[in-house]
Amino acid sequence: MCSHITTMIKRILKSLIFFVCIPMLFACKADPGISIEGELKKWHRVTLVFEGPESSEMADNNPFLNYRLDVTFTNGQEKFVVPGFYAADGDAAETGADSGNKWMVRFTPDQTGAWQYQVSFKQGENVAIAGEVSPAESAGYMDGASGTFSITENDKTGIDNRAQGRLDYVGEPYLKYQESGKYFIKVGVDAPENLFAYQDFDATPNVFDFRKQWAPHNQDFETAATPFLWQGEKGKNLLGAINYLASEELNVFSFLTFNIDGDDRNVFPYLLKVPASQYESYANEKDYKNAWDSLFHRTRFDVSKLEQWERILDYAETKGMFLHFKTHETETDHLMDHGVFGIEGKLYYRELIARFSHHLSMNWNLGEENNQPIGEVVKAANYVYQLDPYQHHLVIHAFPNEDYRYAELIGDQSPLTGASLQLSHEEFIDVHPRVLKWRQKSDSTGKRWALAVDEPGKAQIALLPDDEDPEHNDARANALWGTLMAGGYGVEWYFGYASPNSDLTCQDFRSRDLFWDQNRHARRFFERHLPFWEMEPADQLTADTLSFCLAKEGEVYAIFLPAGLQTTTLDLGEHDGKFSVQWFDPRNGGDLVSGTLPLLEAKGAVPVGLPPAEEDKDWVVLVSKQ
Repeated sequence: MCSHITTMIKRILKSLIFFVCIPMLFACKADPGISIEGELKKWHRVTLVFEGPESSEMADNNPFLNYRLDVTFTNGQEKFVVPGFYAADGDAAETGADSGNKWMVRFTPDQTGAWQYQVSFKQGENVAIAGEVSPAESAGYMDGASGTFSITENDKTGIDNRAQGRLDYVGEPYLKYQESGKYFIKVGVDAPENLFAYQDFDATPNVFDFRKQWAPHNQDFETAATPFLWQGEKGKNLLGAINYLASEELNVFSFLTFNIDGDDRNVFPYLLKVPASQYESYANEKDYKNAWDSLFHRTRFDVSKLEQWERILDYAETKGMFLHFKTHETETDHLMDHGVFGIEGKLYYRELIARFSHHLSMNWNLGEENNQPIGEVVKAANYVYQLDPYQHHLVIHAFPNEDYRYAELIGDQSPLTGASLQLSHEEFIDVHPRVLKWRQKSDSTGKRWALAVDEPGKAQIALLPDDEDPEHNDARANALWGTLMAGGYGVEWYFGYASPNSDLTCQDFRSRDLFWDQNRHARRFFERHLPFWEMEPADQLTADTLSFCLAKEGEVYAIFLPAGLQTTTLDLGEHDGKFSVQWFDPRNGGDLVSGTLPLLEAKGAVPVGLPPAEEDKDWVVLVSKQ
């Protein structure tokens, strides 16, 4: 009965959305066989649906590889060339369809007013990944079609990413939202890496019994997420998990999209050649080999599964989430094309970009613990950068003892715009110096990378659950504040492979609930009290060797004092005037409070005084010119 009621509610909501959008659709001019779906508003997903050739996931003429759909959108000087994709019956998340005549392009307009579109639909062997498409043969149908639609102002508010606009790399250490002009600080989860090993996604196997139900988060499902469900109540628990993260003011999660040789082996967008049970039996063997070559259709994608992934990600955008696409891990980066960037790798990235690049707040990570030849990394980076119409933040992740690889990628050596840093010390003391190192090295090239710490801590334990480490002192002080005070734009937390609710087994984000409060405190401090995008790491301005300092010299300084330090001296140089001194509790948050010295005279190196209480604990000092 509950499932029936839910289905009815979903249909009613979808009907309401349809009727709300009807007036907008009358503002469109499209050829027959083309429909335009979505709220026609700035920053909203607009989907062009085409009636093309009848095909299927396993058609002799491969619809993923031997057809190529691109749509060029223009509005004045703005121009986006957006790749499209085969969509089966156009509703595959619900129907599970593997055949049909629907083809789609998803687009997020960044301007109001009239947008024109021009369709290119070509056919030929491997045309989808061809470098030059103009000589290709027309595939008929919508090829050459054109039309217009009108985009109105965005109406979203709050944490919804559509209220902020697209998050861009702008040549600075912090990413910036186009609409709001705000700079971004991220705090959230890097684990579990197999977040998409979820029982509600079609054809997701259960290797090593790692497939997830996310049952603890059933309680966190909200009615507003109902339109994102599929096939009754599928998706409910994972949608609840994302709502829980947002309720804690976390704003990022990461996920692998391909891990067939990895630690989990359940996440992939491809079709199997064998039943899932046979694949499970094979993959459960720790020494199994050659699954990619022998058990997978390497250029055939599971349309319904990908559409179900999109339901989850679409909802996440409404909750203000940054989407960290981990496209490979060290066990998979050599599989496609046997390690040389070619047909399989290009098609993989084309499908990801076509289906998901419309999301506003995200990055592409070319590989976790990547150790491919640098030349192959650069090939992949160039391909993604050129194909992605929005040129999202583009990063890579190296082993903690192989960070020297970044030296061959910074500056003009690659189109990468940052690094996803992994560290390894049990007490997280390697975080702050590592961020400083690559901030300084990338800055010196003239192309400043945006750096995040996305896997801090010792591999086995990393961020322990609250039951084992309720205070999280090292994680808070050395990793969270260590990153932010070094000019990194955020942290994603790795859960360790040998901990309860681990990087592979976690199904309950509440396992670290106490620590999420400390992340919220840090994020609020930076967003409310600092022009952090104008500040630089400046540890040299304090007299000790233990504190961290971030400064816009002469105007504002933030100093993190670790437990036991109590106080320090700040060098204000030749800057005249008086400076206020306020204290912030990174353990418990709250308002800024006064210490023993509320005011400083700018006279070179001056003491900042003592905190208002608990002098043996860690504190943050905010020094601001009056």
